[in-house]
Amino acid sequence: MWLADHWKDYQVIDCSKGEKLERWGDYLLVRPDPQVIWDTPKTEKGWRTKNGHYHRSTKGGGEWEFFQLPEEWTIHYSLPIKKELTFHLKPFSFKHTGLFPEQATNWDWFSQLIYDATQKGRTVKVLNLFAYTGGATLAAAAAGAQVTHVDASKGMVTWAKENAVSSGLGDAPIRWLVDDCVKFVEREIRRGNHYDAIIMDPPSYGRGPKGEIWKIEESIYPLVQLCKELLVDEPLFFLINSYTTGLQPAVLSYMMNTVLKDYPGTVTASEIGLPVSTNGLVLPCGASGRFQGK
Repeated sequence: MWLADHWKDYQVIDCSKGEKLERWGDYLLVRPDPQVIWDTPKTEKGWRTKNGHYHRSTKGGGEWEFFQLPEEWTIHYSLPIKKELTFHLKPFSFKHTGLFPEQATNWDWFSQLIYDATQKGRTVKVLNLFAYTGGATLAAAAAGAQVTHVDASKGMVTWAKENAVSSGLGDAPIRWLVDDCVKFVEREIRRGNHYDAIIMDPPSYGRGPKGEIWKIEESIYPLVQLCKELLVDEPLFFLINSYTTGLQPAVLSYMMNTVLKDYPGTVTASEIGLPVSTNGLVLPCGASGRFQGK
């Protein structure tokens, strides 16, 4: 398992009975997590002194309950290349805060790859699909890449731009695009554009800006096949993240080995996780597949 264990501003303190207790900077949040099927005693005082609690509804969805929590605050993350990222957080729909901290394990991996390549004089162009609030975009840009950031939500792209400015990357070579990811890739193929690296963090289910429906089990393989046509002859890397339980690491590995078999490099896949500070155990948070060029 790949662990995001270098955080200073974030930690999973405890988890029990379908919920996790987290520290985001100076604030404690309790949020639901379907992986947490155990019922252990909630003895940590944070369960009682939390600043925000997302309550799931039996009818689906849910709502936040706040206790002395600001509308917005920031946390920081230091990459191994000695660059610091700053993220704006704000609790919003369906338990989210605007950041998936477990992805830091992937930021560490590819930021080092990009930095090493640019230090050797390579220009690295990265395509980030389903780019959300820009965690991967900022990590790639901080390492020296030119990044194309694509997300179907205008609000998320605006949020990502704010994170870029706060991280000192307001003038970095980032293209910010509100678009349906599949249609964008199809247009890029017609334009003849190519990328050294591709990142995708697709949702299990979603809709594009014009109502396009995305179901990951049906749509991910055709999209990876399309993305293959955007890669340079010797790609630097290709990263796929999945929060869908059906897409196990072995499934990601099989798919990537099948589609990318003609490129020099290796595929690895693993669960990703966050350490739990009270007991030394690890909370699983999905899976990632990585292709790394030779």
